[in-house]
Amino acid sequence: MERRRTIGPVPIDVSTEIVIARPRGEVADYASSPDNATAWYANIESVEWRTPPPVRVGARMAFVARFLGRRIAYVYEVREHVPGERFVMATSEGPFPMETTYVWRDAPGGATSMSLRNRGEPSGFPKLLTPMTARAVVRANRKDLAALKEILERGGLAR
Repeated sequence: MERRRTIGPVPIDVSTEIVIARPRGEVADYASSPDNATAWYANIESVEWRTPPPVRVGARMAFVARFLGRRIAYVYEVREHVPGERFVMATSEGPFPMETTYVWRDAPGGATSMSLRNRGEPSGFPKLLTPMTARAVVRANRKDLAALKEILERGGLAR
């Protein structure tokens, strides 16, 4: 008799990176402002502050997004904020608890290297689709970072 071994859910942990021809402070300020999220994240439909601005550890924002054809509403809380270096938001609610981390580093010629990392573990039905979801997150992150690059390199810093 053959025994089938089962393993637990495979978490999603994907990172993408891009170089943006703008100073690190400008890239970090723009990218870490929730008010700009709908401009460069294709899947984010709206953001609403749940705590008064500005961005700081403990600040909370409600996001509404569309991902893989589904509407997802969640509240992110800022877990870490080192201006110009690192920004971490996380949610533990909903079908897809997620942590999003931005890291900025100086790149040659006054440019900025920005990495975007998403880690999470889907629950319920989405758990079965984890490998497909991970690929979709990578594709979405690449598109979003390309949009951010285009906005910032053409001087779209208005908030």
